[in-house]
Amino acid sequence: MRHQKAGRKLGRSSSHRKAMFRNLVTSLIEHGRITTTDAKAKELRRWADRMITLGKQQTVAARRRARMFVRTDAAVKRLFDDVAPAFKDRPGGYTRVIKIGTRRGDCAPVSIVELTEQVAGDET
Repeated sequence: MRHQKAGRKLGRSSSHRKAMFRNLVTSLIEHGRITTTDAKAKELRRWADRMITLGKQQTVAARRRARMFVRTDAAVKRLFDDVAPAFKDRPGGYTRVIKIGTRRGDCAPVSIVELTEQVAGDET
C-alpha cells in the first residue's frame, strides 16, 4: 500500500526524476509556458509553486536556496526580479495546467503548464 507516499515516480530513478523536475522548473521560469505530459505537468506544479514562493521572500538565503534547485543564474534572476513580484498578492496557485490532447507518436496525454499571471518578457 502507498499510504502517505506523495509524488509520482514516472518510471524513473530518484536522481533522474529530480534532474528532470529541475530542468522543467527552469524552463517554465525562463519561458513562462511549456508543453509536457499530464503526469509530469501535475507533478511540476508542486515544484514550481515552491520556487515562486521562495522567490517572494526576496532574501539572500532564499536566492541561494533557489539557485540550488534552478539550473541557471539567469532563471534565478528572472524568478526573483520578474516572476515572484507578479504574484506578490496571490497566496498560491501560480501555475495552471491546460490539457491539449494526445501526442501523435505514443498517444500520451499532453498538457500546457503556464504561469497564471502575465510576466514581463514572456514570449506568449
